[in-house]
Amino acid sequence: MAKNRQVAIVGIGQSKHRGHRPDINQAELVREAVEDALRDSGLSLKDIDCVVHGDMELFEGIHQPDMWHTLGDGAFLKSGFRITTGGTTGATIACAADNLVASGFYNVVMALGFEKQEEGHTTTGITNMADPLWMREIQTGAITGSTGLEWVNEFGERAEWAAAKLRVLMADNARRNPKAHLRINITEKEVMNSRLLAYPLRLLHMCPESNGACAVIFASEDLARKFPQKPVWVWDHITMHREETFFRGGPRKDPLTQEIAARRLFKKTGIKNPLKEIGVFEMYDPSSWWLIDWIVNFLLLDRKTVLEMVERGAFNIEGEFPINPSGGVVSTNPIGASALIRVAEAGLQIRGDAGEHQVPGEIKVAMASGFGGTFWTVLTLLKKNLDGMNSVKVAVPAIKAKTVKKPKSKKVKRAKPDKKKEKKAKMKIKIKAKKSKAVKIKVKKGKKR
Repeated sequence: MAKNRQVAIVGIGQSKHRGHRPDINQAELVREAVEDALRDSGLSLKDIDCVVHGDMELFEGIHQPDMWHTLGDGAFLKSGFRITTGGTTGATIACAADNLVASGFYNVVMALGFEKQEEGHTTTGITNMADPLWMREIQTGAITGSTGLEWVNEFGERAEWAAAKLRVLMADNARRNPKAHLRINITEKEVMNSRLLAYPLRLLHMCPESNGACAVIFASEDLARKFPQKPVWVWDHITMHREETFFRGGPRKDPLTQEIAARRLFKKTGIKNPLKEIGVFEMYDPSSWWLIDWIVNFLLLDRKTVLEMVERGAFNIEGEFPINPSGGVVSTNPIGASALIRVAEAGLQIRGDAGEHQVPGEIKVAMASGFGGTFWTVLTLLKKNLDGMNSVKVAVPAIKAKTVKKPKSKKVKRAKPDKKKEKKAKMKIKIKAKKSKAVKIKVKKGKKR
């Protein structure tokens, strides 16, 4: 993406994500994340130029909650945008905030994702968002067994144990994260024996309904270097919509948006080997089956390789390619904020501020994904420094500073002359310009009479 200027994340904040928060209302929940981000950045609300708000109002049953949330996010009398793109909402507002700063419209923008699902009904919202006949597949949300069934058909029970192992890994990571919702201690056997939803998808494979908020502050390069926290640079991001390829049963012929987004983003940024060049990946994982399947697509690997990597613990925090050290969406899922949490957690890993769930070693590049709607994918890359990033293309400002210039003579534009008229005019000019010669008259003398 060509930018007018580089953009960095300078503040990260989250509320405590829980299944029940009867102690506070929506605006107060938003306030928790905003205050956390302001403390992290050292800014005050006066320094925020614009607020980009994201949530799923269908899931709370309240129309335009961003109007009410100004009591918690401080957006009153500020520029603001409200964005809703399903599960990708949090990732979309991160992209929008980056674009608004990169364009030069604003210097400091706060992206705010939110959901308080206990005050609404998510299933009701999903069921009423599409035609019940033609789009019935999306009305179950993430509850689908088709992806897992492909793995079981290919690898048998081995695949089921791999999905269970990944779910246990996410639970172990979440217990290290004090902000996570489900901080549970489970075993692979408990996952395998949990209630069946749609074979082979089980209850413990699935993400929960969470209440929580996340705020991320973006600033221009010149300002970012002045903040107390080390800036995390937004390298690039991509959004992929391919609704026409939405899976409706049978073998998948077209590549998923995850694979297409990854290939295009890696090509833009010059990444040749994501396993070696990316230090950590915060993936939007609605279920453990989609987690194992999308690793294949995002990292451009084959299923057998991914299965072997799961079995040897390659995706652990201390492994060769850590995935979701925060615990992922299967541990914390306030839908309007879920994808923004991925960006926030990736930023914390680069800064080295993730606490107990920090990946060991220096993280120079981190990746975060968002997912929603009919297989929409948003993919974001963050960097520790500006090395290797594309040079900024500065646009010419609309209003230039006044400079003293020598006055230029005005040139009068003349219409193209008609050739016939021009010819006649030249003839006339020649005649007028021709000098007449004196005529000598000889007078004959007459004879005298």
